[in-house]
Amino acid sequence: MARKKFPIAFIILIAIVVLLGLMQFVKIDKANPPVEPSKDFVMLTNPPKDVALILKESCYDCHSNATTYPWYADVAPVSWWLKDHIDDGRKHLNFSVWAEYTPKKAEHKLEESIEMVEEGEMPMTSYTLMHAESKLTKTEKEKLLGWLKSVKNSYSGI
Repeated sequence: MARKKFPIAFIILIAIVVLLGLMQFVKIDKANPPVEPSKDFVMLTNPPKDVALILKESCYDCHSNATTYPWYADVAPVSWWLKDHIDDGRKHLNFSVWAEYTPKKAEHKLEESIEMVEEGEMPMTSYTLMHAESKLTKTEKEKLLGWLKSVKNSYSGI
């Protein structure tokens, strides 16, 4: 009796499915660090309501300790990539700890933020693809940039 051979593509497919299944057991830590309102950028700078909304919708998921994790944050390996982006975003700019920045550092963070928004690098396309509400319209971009520049100017005088 001849033994049936499985095609190599079938074996590879089974291995990939098993590997993806096993990856689901490696969960990311979705616990946010505590948020102290007295240190938060929006609370400290008191932007107009429309600018505060832009910041919350387009920036705070990756650049604060108030991340709202989407459903796909439970699906590896996408969850690992997402967590890496959030950790990296917080490392570069964290609006939840704004009060801990020196005036010089805060001014630099504002300069970087202005540059990233002007160049269309923020919010990231990979983020706006899944969060359409975070994509900035031309008007929102102008409003946000104008306000960020005015806040930056207040640090320049310090």
